[in-house]
Amino acid sequence: MSARDPLEPIPLTVLTGFLGAGKTTRLNAWLKDPAFADTLVIINEFGAVGLDHLLIEEAQGDMLLMAAGCLCCTIRGDLVATLEDLLRRRDNDRIRFFRRVVIETTGLADPLPILQAVLQHPYLGKRFRVAAVDAG
Repeated sequence: MSARDPLEPIPLTVLTGFLGAGKTTRLNAWLKDPAFADTLVIINEFGAVGLDHLLIEEAQGDMLLMAAGCLCCTIRGDLVATLEDLLRRRDNDRIRFFRRVVIETTGLADPLPILQAVLQHPYLGKRFRVAAVDAG
């Protein structure tokens, strides 16, 4: 398959951990690595004001902030809709091509429901494969 084959499953990494566990520090280190070029980052914030996206030093790929609640419970449907939309836009060259997706969760999130929402979905389950679940 070519490097831009839309049917090749996209590696999905869930970066999770408690508040203060070092998730954003780990994400910053990854994004400085050339292997993480063409990475789409989804940052999930829980609270009145999202801050984590402001702490990202340098992102070679695109970044999206989801600040409406916790991905594992209140906004799983939003995550599914967002990923479907991003794939559609990627496949139609309406956004920059990405080869990997990293989801940084809130310190409150359980990664299992996030993975279930993506991998048990009839479309997303074919388009993504779990590359890693990293506990910051």
